[in-house]
Amino acid sequence: MDISVVAAAREDDSPVDEPLRVAVVADRLGYREVWAGEGPTWDAFVLATAIGLATERVTLTAGPVPVPVSVRDPLTIARGAASAAAVIGRPVGVALGTSSKRVVEGVHGRPRTRPAAALAESAEAVRGLMHGETGAAIVPGSTFRRRQQPPGGPLTVAAFGDRAIAVAAAHADRMLLDVVSLEQVRALRAKLTASAELAGRTPPRLAAWLPAAVDPEPESVRQILRSIVGYLTVPGYSNVFTAAGFGEAVDLARSDTTPESLLAALPPEAANTLALLGDAHTVRARIDAYAEAGLDEIAVVPATAGDPAGERTLRALADLVSG
Repeated sequence: MDISVVAAAREDDSPVDEPLRVAVVADRLGYREVWAGEGPTWDAFVLATAIGLATERVTLTAGPVPVPVSVRDPLTIARGAASAAAVIGRPVGVALGTSSKRVVEGVHGRPRTRPAAALAESAEAVRGLMHGETGAAIVPGSTFRRRQQPPGGPLTVAAFGDRAIAVAAAHADRMLLDVVSLEQVRALRAKLTASAELAGRTPPRLAAWLPAAVDPEPESVRQILRSIVGYLTVPGYSNVFTAAGFGEAVDLARSDTTPESLLAALPPEAANTLALLGDAHTVRARIDAYAEAGLDEIAVVPATAGDPAGERTLRALADLVSG
């Protein structure tokens, strides 16, 4: 099991530069890879570059970045990764995802149409652009020549639905899941293996972003709960929460309640459904269970409330990093 670290801005009142602090701690503790998450606050490639300049060893993966062409086209994605890699002198990978309607339409003001088709088109094009040779046409038919070296990192595709999984199986080096239960990992691993067989490829590695807090403070648990509240009514997740005994919270989430009211009604135990939470022994046992379910990599999203830069959690798990 590989362990990496997610440095992504939380869209709350946490410090804007918190992802940089998390990344610096991860680098100092010996983690090999940091994900520079994209959102309304940070551009993933700028964040990856800033992290690279503030650290000494970690490789970077930028994203997931939204792939509708109206938001970011394949050349922009590959160029961003190559530019970041040139500045920091280390490999930079790219993670692609369809993002949500709330982000694509609500933040970028662009239509989110044909998301699965857009993901497939972008993944194929970005993979080609990330491996092009210096001096070749920057895109087929162009008179402009590639001057940057390839960024050197892997192509990751974030997937959950069947069509997105098929895209990952056909084009990605790694497939990414976001905040999933053990049961979901087992089911999605089986789908990935079947899709890769149909595509005639070795299945890509399977990773998941998972919130984590070792020896958590109450505010750490609340931060994790806040990060999973939005999943309560998402198809494929609501049944997981219901099966875990939180059906009342799912029903409440389906009503016209506010996020704060829902957060107040969600018991702390709900965080255990989709997160790594507890003392070091409990969290390590949970990591082993995820490995047995089919994950090759856990990308730890450390709680920072009550644990500045997530250092307590990252320190407790640092010895699990592969040599």
